[in-house]
Amino acid sequence: MLTDKEIRAKLISKGCSELNDTELLSIIIGEGVNGLSAHTIANNIISSLGGSLGELSNCSISRLRMVESLGVKRAVQILSAVELGSRVNNAQREKISIITCNEDIITIFRPLIGRLLHEEMWVLYLSSANTILDKIRVSQGGVRGMFVDSKIVVKRAIELLASSIVLIHNHPSGVIKPSQDDIVLTGRLSKAAAMFDIILVDHMILTAESSFSFRNSGML
Repeated sequence: MLTDKEIRAKLISKGCSELNDTELLSIIIGEGVNGLSAHTIANNIISSLGGSLGELSNCSISRLRMVESLGVKRAVQILSAVELGSRVNNAQREKISIITCNEDIITIFRPLIGRLLHEEMWVLYLSSANTILDKIRVSQGGVRGMFVDSKIVVKRAIELLASSIVLIHNHPSGVIKPSQDDIVLTGRLSKAAAMFDIILVDHMILTAESSFSFRNSGML
């Protein structure tokens, strides 16, 4: 395990992207306290979150303060960094006006739904030039799963004179493989859209770390 000084040197020489989650969090914490290094405190924080750094977005200061030796100042620093990262993501997302590849879709929607604890289904409406006309949430998961009304999805596409649509939803479980319900829904919406010469370009499933494309997998 690297010391706090060695982690800072690693960042300077190799860049932030080369740091793992614990090392990056230790940089934000800064200095160790009460005999604990910043790296140890960072590791304790991630352990308290069940090993998922993404849970920081749902944390409060009071919850973070329960971690040994963290304190208010460092808790505020961490949550400020999380909020800053969120705003950077939002700014990047808003810059995208034309879809050129799946990565554009991931950039737009992962910050919105990638770390949610419930399922949401969104539809992206595109012109013939793949310009974004609109993006709307059409369903939110409940106890019995999600229901998507094909008529509402297609109606909005007709109103916008959209040439194509993309379905996007998340899997809070982290399992990226489409369910049988996902497959049935994709087929149903594809047929409904085709009746009005609207193409279902893709159905993408997102998690916090990965993605699945029906089109790239030959399922659409």
